[in-house]
Amino acid sequence: MNFMITSGKRKTAIAKATIKSGSGIITINKKPVEFFPMLAQLELKEPLMIAEETLGKLEFDINVNVHGGGTASRIEASRLAIARAILKFTKNEKIKADYLVYDRNMLVADTRRKEAYKPGDSKARAKRQTSYR
Repeated sequence: MNFMITSGKRKTAIAKATIKSGSGIITINKKPVEFFPMLAQLELKEPLMIAEETLGKLEFDINVNVHGGGTASRIEASRLAIARAILKFTKNEKIKADYLVYDRNMLVADTRRKEAYKPGDSKARAKRQTSYR
């Protein structure tokens, strides 16, 4: 059995995607993509739709395990892992070019993180209020 493992990160969410030959079933934490809300489904299916335009029928199954972070971060990390898995599995340069033209974050992780809180303050940028009376 031929399979490959790729990963994707967003903030503190980490997704690991396993891709193997199959019938086109995508699962996130053992749940089908159809289980997620509509906007999340669309975001998770973007790499598949772009690959389908180039390859035609998709003949592989992808299983993604994701942990950490919030809901949106998990979806974005999963999307990155799925796109990387498809690219690694097919070894098709046209798909890589299509992903980069559509959205660079399909293949390149977004490295922005939350700014640390400063000592004595309530938030990262908020300063102590003073009253001169």
